[in-house]
Amino acid sequence: MSEAVQLERNPYATPLEEFDVSDAKLFLENTHWGYFERLRKEDPVHYCKDSMFGPYWSITKFNDIMEIEKNHEVFSSEGGITLADRPSDFNTVNFISLDPPRHDIQRKAVTGVVAPMNLAKLEPIIRARAAQILDQLPIGEVFNWVEEVSIELTTQMLAILFDFPFEDRRKLTYWSDMATSGELNGGPTPEADRRAALLECLEVFTGLWNERVHRDPAEAIDLITMMAHNPHTQDMDPMEYLGNLILLIVGGNDTTRNSISGGVYFMHQFPEEFEKVKNDRSLIPAMVPEIIRYQTPLAYMRRRATQDYEIRGKTIKEGDKVAMWYVSANRDEEVIDHPDQFIIDRKRPRHHMSFGFGIHRCMGNRLAEMQLRIIWEEILKRFDHIEVTGEPERIQSSFVKGYATLNTIIHAK
Repeated sequence: MSEAVQLERNPYATPLEEFDVSDAKLFLENTHWGYFERLRKEDPVHYCKDSMFGPYWSITKFNDIMEIEKNHEVFSSEGGITLADRPSDFNTVNFISLDPPRHDIQRKAVTGVVAPMNLAKLEPIIRARAAQILDQLPIGEVFNWVEEVSIELTTQMLAILFDFPFEDRRKLTYWSDMATSGELNGGPTPEADRRAALLECLEVFTGLWNERVHRDPAEAIDLITMMAHNPHTQDMDPMEYLGNLILLIVGGNDTTRNSISGGVYFMHQFPEEFEKVKNDRSLIPAMVPEIIRYQTPLAYMRRRATQDYEIRGKTIKEGDKVAMWYVSANRDEEVIDHPDQFIIDRKRPRHHMSFGFGIHRCMGNRLAEMQLRIIWEEILKRFDHIEVTGEPERIQSSFVKGYATLNTIIHAK
């Protein structure tokens, strides 16, 4: 990064009233950290009066976010989970953007896919796929870990969960990327291209739906069959079906894939932590949630106030947008010891905000942890270490916090 950009992005040279932490360029450049640090210290409930999304509040401390997450009567999910307002002519509703009771009913329709019994069935499948992916990697050559490992493993997993045609599985990645990279959310993808991709997604999945309505739901555990046979989801209109598909695709793809990539990057940054787990693989279950905390694959979630609400002496007005910045909460020094350090043997590794809290807590959190645990168990069986060559290329988004490229070299044992 040039010195000019560094100076331009200096959070301590910028008046607080000019802060707009929703600027996707901050995350693309990895220069957002200082802004959140200053907000936590000086203005933890911050009002941004001017952004590409209009005015909004930033909640940046761990316990304040928990307070808002628990109060879903005052802080509604209706209208969307990102700061961008949905276009009225392309409104893809999904259950995470609903309040109870509709939220609870639709969420319950698909939670069976990540029930403990089903996760037990999925574990050997994930392990076999992870082993196959890792065994095909080149030793001693530079390659993009994101493309060859992180995307491939999570996309294969998604294909299983949807019972999607395996040979076409990369369409799932494409649709996920198009859904989250739109220009209305600060990304690089033109809105027309995003809509075209999502309509293609809807067309393909409508065909699958029409097949699955004739399946016996007692013999199928895929997400489409579950929705097609559940009385609360079987009559969804096309845009609501699309909205729930995108939610499940993004939730199963972007979050886990960026934590897989992030873990490799963090082990390179903190080699002493990698030595710990090399010497004691029983640390892997604690290391996994630390990777998820340190990465925070979704930077925030949005709510909208249904009535005036006072917090830290500030009054959030009815109708105001509120961004709960998980990426900041996970670095809150009042709640997490040495939060800027990656420490794989923390005493309370799951005490983080990456999965959210309350009724909207990520339903696939145990599946995500299982995938990460398995991939690291298989990595440690095979390789001495993984070298990262240069800085990763990050995604231009203030919502999905992730990587486009992570160039690596594997060193054999």
